[in-house]
Amino acid sequence: MIHSLKDTVQLNNGLEMPGFGLGVWKVKDGEEVIHSVRSALNAGYTMIDTAAIYRNEAGVGEALRQSAVQREDVFITTKVWNADQGYDTTLKAFETSTKKLGINTVDLYLIHWPTAGKYKETWRAMEKLYKDGRVRAIGVCNFHIHHLKDLMEGAEIKPAVNQIELHPLLSQVPLRNYCYKEGIAVEAYSPLGSGGLINHPLLSEIGKKYGKTAAQVMLRWDVDSEIITIPRSTKEAHIISNADIFDFELSPEDIDQIDTLNEDKRFGADPDNFNF
Repeated sequence: MIHSLKDTVQLNNGLEMPGFGLGVWKVKDGEEVIHSVRSALNAGYTMIDTAAIYRNEAGVGEALRQSAVQREDVFITTKVWNADQGYDTTLKAFETSTKKLGINTVDLYLIHWPTAGKYKETWRAMEKLYKDGRVRAIGVCNFHIHHLKDLMEGAEIKPAVNQIELHPLLSQVPLRNYCYKEGIAVEAYSPLGSGGLINHPLLSEIGKKYGKTAAQVMLRWDVDSEIITIPRSTKEAHIISNADIFDFELSPEDIDQIDTLNEDKRFGADPDNFNF
């Protein structure tokens, strides 16, 4: 169970990964992302999640350099984009990402989407990066069960993490259960439904019982469900508020009510049907 911003989840290779962090999808490079990351680090966050396609790795790196927090105390995730998938191109993309970030080692490197015909070669390159000590853990994003089974058929190393769209309208219980059975940690992106659930009546009603917002209820639901989560915000007040979820615990009845909201509704693309 994650009880604070400092608590971690042990991955299948023994690495300790923070259970709560900041996502920077759609955060502009430059001052905006620098401000977001520095605000998070100042608030006690210890994990930042970026990606090559976000085009803000340089800003994340600059924020790290400006912060008083030591590099070894911040868990950095980035991802290889679809156009760069393949063995040689993944290795090249990794070097580009580390140069932009200004770091030599990435804590977690992920395949961003299961690009057909490419992700197995991409994984082979990531295994090399792991064996060479350039990354501390490797994993995937947006992989369904059949993608994971296909990948693991010829893999030497099992994915440590599967980062997926996950929120009360898309609870992904079968996929979560499969990952837990296989020892793959589940990480939620868009945990607030891309902002579409922050005024949801049931979530707001539950929040009133605890003096919390609907957003805080959703993030606590993640924590109580042993889901690593990375909410995004560019506003310091929201970054602080998002992390203010460790002084209450949802009742089993509340969790059951939230679980009933699932509609298998996506705000992003379906991993079986994307064209980018």
